[in-house]
Amino acid sequence: MALNIADLLEHAVDAVPERVAVVCGARQVTFAELEARANRLAHHLAAHGVGRGSHVGVYSRNSIEALETMFAAYKLRAVAVNVNYRYVHGELRYLFANADLVALVHERRFAGKVAKVLPETPKLKHVVVVEDGSDAAFEGVAYEEALARHDPCRDFPERSADDLYILYTGGTTGYPKGVLWRHEDIWRALGGGINFVTGEYVPDEWTLAEQGKAGSLTRLPAAPLIHGAAQWAAFGALFTGSPVVFVPQFDARDVWKAVQENKVQVMTIVGDAMARPLVEAYREGDYDASSLVAVSSHAALFSQSVKQELLDLLPGVVLTDAIGSSESGFTGIGMVGRDSDHSAGPRVMFGKDAILLDEDGAVVERVPGAVGLIGRRGHVPLGYYNDPEKSRTIFADVDGVRYVVPGDWARYEDDGTVTLLGRGSQCVNTGGEKVYPEEVEGALKSHPDVFDALVIGVPDERLGQRVAAVLQPRPGVAPDLAAIEAHVRTEIAGYKVPRTVWLADEIGRSPSGKPDYPWAQRYAAEHEPA
Repeated sequence: MALNIADLLEHAVDAVPERVAVVCGARQVTFAELEARANRLAHHLAAHGVGRGSHVGVYSRNSIEALETMFAAYKLRAVAVNVNYRYVHGELRYLFANADLVALVHERRFAGKVAKVLPETPKLKHVVVVEDGSDAAFEGVAYEEALARHDPCRDFPERSADDLYILYTGGTTGYPKGVLWRHEDIWRALGGGINFVTGEYVPDEWTLAEQGKAGSLTRLPAAPLIHGAAQWAAFGALFTGSPVVFVPQFDARDVWKAVQENKVQVMTIVGDAMARPLVEAYREGDYDASSLVAVSSHAALFSQSVKQELLDLLPGVVLTDAIGSSESGFTGIGMVGRDSDHSAGPRVMFGKDAILLDEDGAVVERVPGAVGLIGRRGHVPLGYYNDPEKSRTIFADVDGVRYVVPGDWARYEDDGTVTLLGRGSQCVNTGGEKVYPEEVEGALKSHPDVFDALVIGVPDERLGQRVAAVLQPRPGVAPDLAAIEAHVRTEIAGYKVPRTVWLADEIGRSPSGKPDYPWAQRYAAEHEPA
């Protein structure tokens, strides 16, 4: 079987060619049109030296062209590399060089940044520019002109399950790093190649496309395509012949308009950072979301208080919460109810390939309250691109079996579920006690005065570190900090309660909604606490 991203899309094209594949704003393309345009771009890139193993940067907000570029690269057995559109010069220069980019497709609005980086990245020889309505001068070939020059036929060499996929992730510290996967492994881990409920493999490469013939669900990934959760929500939908709806850049009002106009049935979000603005916008607007049947959160804290607000607004919608990472794929998924602990992170059932390990790599006994690092075996990444030393740090050998251990802590519960506690690198060690930020953030955000929060550790002469927080109050609210503290003490143990608090107009987060803890540390260093 050719369990390859490009092959899986082509099977869907062959199954439902005239069905709408992608909608973004006022534009849409069918599966046949999506493939024809991707084929034209692939032929253009091939004419400029892109082939098996070449790396092509995709520097764009959500768009039809971004998806076309990714599939064009995979059709050539090349590698599409996601470029965070918030990066500044130094970060772009590092990523372009570290990823060994030889070609770049970018939106015109980013032309000025690209022009400054190109002289410093000599491997990058060819640039294609997507028109976006801006008037920036650019170097390179216009996207539509590139497509017009080439044939839409599907005439590419045979591909392999061993072809490579790279997802660059900023993480919470340091420069971005590229997580390197085989196509089959990432498809099994994130793209629908395993039934996440039963753990059973999809039997062959045509199954998803054949199932799509019988019907489909229109899906809206709200996160940016530079984020793995959005990429694989989109890819997994397309493999099943399901239409994908995008908004170019996350705006809660635009999302609800897109849900209404396109009768979206499934929405994927990134935790509270997207759910809370969606709740606020829905309350303020007049939207018809009656088509929506499911909302799924991935890759970030989805606190119980926000889940309850969403369920109150949309009582017929099913909420799910998944845990995983760019390095591990999904490790567990759970249904969301109204009676969960406010302070809990995602609480899920582990997949059959996931366990908890202690810091020495030993298996943690599966008893309630036991805490460990999440490890996952089976279809796991090869490591980090161009970083063998860092790659060695994320794997553990357990009785001769290789596990990926990206650094996320979790706790076994008495009902057999697992609660995600957060990334160990952000753990606060206060007087010898470990405090996980996501647990405290969930408790803070369950208070009505708090719109968003990030929890950090700051130096403390007596405790080593003390728990601190940067809070974003709800608009128009003067938060009662004493009342917030009293409330939080009913949710979590006293040693976990923030001892120092800063107020901010807006919490720093990545485009995908993930917490920017370095931003919180800088903010705390530069401002007086409240």
